[in-house]
Amino acid sequence: MSFADNLRDLPAIDHLAALELLDEAGQVVASIPNQPGKAGSLKLYAALAARHGAINLAAAEEGLALFAEHTEDARQHPGSHPNIDRLFEVIATGKPLSVRLLPA
Repeated sequence: MSFADNLRDLPAIDHLAALELLDEAGQVVASIPNQPGKAGSLKLYAALAARHGAINLAAAEEGLALFAEHTEDARQHPGSHPNIDRLFEVIATGKPLSVRLLPA
């Protein structure tokens, strides 16, 4: 299935303005706003956090599968897909990220 197909199966995010990712010290390391070009990543990360409680190893592996065709492109072009690169980093380091949802 493609990334677009996978997104159709995930819960709506109309109630979110953004999502913040926090490191082990509670510092915000990234923010994904609910705006064009970012909403797909927000929807995916929000679903992963709901399923796994954080962006941990299992969530990162699932996320790479859900990003589908974009995952291989991210492997070939590091830096071009920061939200996918972040999942690679969680897998490589074993360090999970906490998620804070920001309501709309």
